Amino acid sequence: MAVGARSGTEEPEEPAGNGESSQPAASGGPARPADPGQPASPGQPAGPGVPMDKEQPVDEEESGSVKKGKKPRAFWKELPILIGIALVLALIIKTFLVQAFSIPSDSMQDTLQRGDRVLVDKLTPWFGSEPERGEVVVFHDPGGWLNEVPTPEPNAIQQVLSFIGLMPSSEEKDLIKRVIAVGGDTVECHGNGPVKVNGTALKEDSYLFPGNTPCGDKEIDKLTVPKGSIWVMGDHRQDSLDSRYHTNLKGNGTVEVKQVVGRAFTIAWPINRWSWLSVPDTFDQPALNTAAAAAPAAMGLAGAVPIVLWRRRKRAAQAARPVGQSSD
Repeated sequence: MAVGARSGTEEPEEPAGNGESSQPAASGGPARPADPGQPASPGQPAGPGVPMDKEQPVDEEESGSVKKGKKPRAFWKELPILIGIALVLALIIKTFLVQAFSIPSDSMQDTLQRGDRVLVDKLTPWFGSEPERGEVVVFHDPGGWLNEVPTPEPNAIQQVLSFIGLMPSSEEKDLIKRVIAVGGDTVECHGNGPVKVNGTALKEDSYLFPGNTPCGDKEIDKLTVPKGSIWVMGDHRQDSLDSRYHTNLKGNGTVEVKQVVGRAFTIAWPINRWSWLSVPDTFDQPALNTAAAAAPAAMGLAGAVPIVLWRRRKRAAQAARPVGQSSD
């Protein structure tokens, strides 16, 4: 006797405990047990004695579980790598491109103040560029310029940061001055000035420390700067031990170009002092290059002298021959 009636729209009952499964009733008819000898229809569990198909992979999304991606590396694990890359880049920049230097004295006032930080271009010298008149340059002590200046001993942290260029250089054997003359130039200064380069007077009002005279308290006897060297002076002439005070040393006070670290092109710190270190207009005077412009003419004259002498001798020989004698 049936316990209850089913409508044709209801889901089929669960298989009975004896392993038999029933098919869904059609058109309200009674459920019919599956034939053990027939394969199960799609969507219907296999009956007794019928092998199951190979197990298919279960879709994780359908099963309710979401596949998790690779867990990102923690920031503190990547931090040492980032620091290492930053230090390597800083070292490359400091060695080949730009380096910071601190101004320790008043010798370049008012252009540079004590404590200013300047950036120095170290790239262009790698391509053969040499210092030009009017540029502010940093250079190594040529020898004996800083013998009487005490050198502060930096601590370990300052040494490391200075080495990689994250702090101004702790190397106290570097100096910073303005290039006044280059190789082949003549330079002189007497009395209250002005400084003359190749016989042309420099107008230095735009950068000379107020109240200073161009020669300061040290006159310059006329001298020629050797090739591959420069003559440098501080903008604060009364407070700068520059080329004028080292004429008794090798090079007569000049600095070899190979000792130049690079050109200081900007004041980077403090922010309120930021500015470009440009070349003053007085160094653009065409007359400063008179000596260089005259060199080709002098070489041409030297080459013409032998030709003129040869022609004179030839004419003299022709004049000495008897009249009517052929020169052939």
